[in-house]
Amino acid sequence: MSLGSSASASSMALPQAAFTELAAPAHWRSVSLLSDVHVQVSEPATLAAWEQALHHCTADALFILGDLFEVWVGDDAALEAASFEAHCLQVLRACSAQRPTFFMHGNRDFLFGPQAAAQSGLQILSDPTVLVWGHTRTLLTHGDTLCVDDLPYQAFRQQVRHSDWQEKFLAQPLQERRAQAAAMRARSEANKQVAGYVDVDKPTAEQWLKDAKAPLLIHGHTHKPTHDKLGALERIVLSDWEANAQPARLEMVDLRLNEDQASLQITRRSLV
Repeated sequence: MSLGSSASASSMALPQAAFTELAAPAHWRSVSLLSDVHVQVSEPATLAAWEQALHHCTADALFILGDLFEVWVGDDAALEAASFEAHCLQVLRACSAQRPTFFMHGNRDFLFGPQAAAQSGLQILSDPTVLVWGHTRTLLTHGDTLCVDDLPYQAFRQQVRHSDWQEKFLAQPLQERRAQAAAMRARSEANKQVAGYVDVDKPTAEQWLKDAKAPLLIHGHTHKPTHDKLGALERIVLSDWEANAQPARLEMVDLRLNEDQASLQITRRSLV
């Protein structure tokens, strides 16, 4: 696998992006993708389903496109051997020992850092990243950057992704960080009850695809799973996970490289 970068030529009116490229090894034949699992102590059924999904994964590589965790308040949370975070990193370590396992930050776990990555064996992906596989190009992103109409969230995102904010937050005691994160989650959930989930801006997404020279976009974040068209291009939205929902939402997307090396077979797979 090799990583390289190429700058986009996005319009001034659209969010600009730099597209990192991930070149898949020649032996890859299938990959699996998931996002928005939101693992947390209070959702043991979802946690168990996620653990089983990783244990039974047979793909050549696994891509986790953000919000694996409901919240991640710093890598030191996993230093306690019996902590929930330490357990999750052990599950990830078992998976990454079998296949390359890639992780892209989401809006809930953007503080997942190099120490946790080393402990879990995850390889951190830039957002966005173009997966170059055979003669195919697929644009991967968490999706939150493309939700340009969600102005309050975009302002919040700009604040918390700044290194100064992160340094001040991580300098606080762990329990204070947990309390602040819980308060932020409560406000976020209250806002969603009123406004719902904002979808990505389709013209922006289409421009990203054109800039990346990729016909397919895969993202999460919106909790609105679909496979639709963006003009002549395609978009797959990954599902969020909730084992206790009616019906349960536990899905992965599998990609298989066809023999022509120029097209992909796409399968949305329910784990229920």
